[in-house]
Amino acid sequence: MNFCKTWLAAVLVVAGSTSFALPNLGDGAEMSPAKERRLGDSIARSLYRDADYLEDPVVMDYVQSIWQPLLASAKKRGDMPQDLADTFAWEILLGRDRSVNAFALPGAYFGLHLGLVGVVSSRDELASVLAHELSHVTQRHIARNIAHQNAQAPWVMGAMILGVLAASKSANNGQAANAMITGGQALAVQSQLNYSRDMEREADRVGFGVMTEAGFAAQGFVGMFEKLQQSNRLNDSGGFAYLRSHPLTTERISDMQTRMPLSSAASQGTSAAVSSALPWSGQDLEPALIGARARVLSNGGVDGLRVWQGDLKPAVLSAKPPAQQAAALYGGAFAALKLRDYAQAQTLCDQLRVRVQGNTAAVRLAQLLDAEIALTQGDATRALAVLQSDSPATSRAERFLRAQAQTLQAQPAGIEQTAQALRAWVIERPRDAKGWSLLAAAYTAQGRNVAAVRAQAQVDLLQLDYAAALARLRAAQDLVRSGNWGPMGPDHLEAAIVDTRAREVLQLTREQAVER
Repeated sequence: MNFCKTWLAAVLVVAGSTSFALPNLGDGAEMSPAKERRLGDSIARSLYRDADYLEDPVVMDYVQSIWQPLLASAKKRGDMPQDLADTFAWEILLGRDRSVNAFALPGAYFGLHLGLVGVVSSRDELASVLAHELSHVTQRHIARNIAHQNAQAPWVMGAMILGVLAASKSANNGQAANAMITGGQALAVQSQLNYSRDMEREADRVGFGVMTEAGFAAQGFVGMFEKLQQSNRLNDSGGFAYLRSHPLTTERISDMQTRMPLSSAASQGTSAAVSSALPWSGQDLEPALIGARARVLSNGGVDGLRVWQGDLKPAVLSAKPPAQQAAALYGGAFAALKLRDYAQAQTLCDQLRVRVQGNTAAVRLAQLLDAEIALTQGDATRALAVLQSDSPATSRAERFLRAQAQTLQAQPAGIEQTAQALRAWVIERPRDAKGWSLLAAAYTAQGRNVAAVRAQAQVDLLQLDYAAALARLRAAQDLVRSGNWGPMGPDHLEAAIVDTRAREVLQLTREQAVER
């Protein structure tokens, strides 16, 4: 199922939910942050279950290295009041979708398609997209838009929903939407479209300030809009500009170009560092390698993976710029790994490691790929040897690969070390579902049955599947009652934690049932 289609379906379901009833006509009050978060949770719950959702620590490390400075910049500027900072999720969900797209959801959940990650050529370009979507949330566009819609008559809301449904189901989306507009509600729908365009312009303006004050180059906005314009040429329905919810990309490019001379950060962002350190600067190679990984993940069919073999022909490879040569080797190695051609994957990875010597970021990514190749083959010893040659300061992806390798190696001392490290990690980062999942695997390897089930229940809870979390916690209670603790013996503290969490999740499940 398409990532965006799931979001659309979830929005329409929630729109009809009794817990989010429309206010009285004429009441244009905005949604409270708490109510908007609940609405976002309802939508995100579907996205977590979507087949296109994925958690890739390598890509997410890269995205978070851009996202966190943007969040800090928004707070410093005063765009993110404390009530929003505390109430909203501020989480990015990756979608295995080849379209060049990103979107903001209620409650500060953000969808990021791997197709977009695969086409950006700099950190600045990705920062421009994330800053734009971040600004939709900090400026309360979702709440304001709902208030704006609710001020209109119910038949107008119905017409817009029917238009969206017709567009989503029709092979010719643009014509279907335009037909609905000309069916009798043109004036009201046009008003809504104009309102959306104003919001897009505001998100551009605020996002521009957020990203440049975070240290990214202003040129990233223009570069990203040019890529969007190229993408639209391939996918655009050709509708008239005044029937679109977004301003024309040419208008947005022009607006950003006029702002650039006014920005003191325009010449201080990461693009400036790239131009002075080519061809092996960290900012130059890292986006290229991450983009290659994103393209493999978003097109994981056999035919899509085999396409990479064509880029590795000597004549084709030698004609590419140095950064693209490295990207082709990375993508080819990762695609070969997905095809289970381990010999080819290792050969290409070895070539990549030689080619990127002297570039810290690219060396790290090649090293992680090397460890993945070993781990996928079940060679935990070699994976650990590759990872332990790195500096002590490890990234989330490195920590998680090391944890997987130590668990696979099945040596008691290594598993205990892994469990301790992961416990410390989730204590500091309690919303890291991947960390909890790996901790559950480590507990299972230790034979700590109750703790393993409790950790996996935490994963379900973080992905907003309260029913599944409650079922696991009740299963853990059954293990306690039957005395099936596992080889490690009784752990009464763990049993007490399970009972407490079960009561909390039961309450959440009841609240969710009422909302439905």
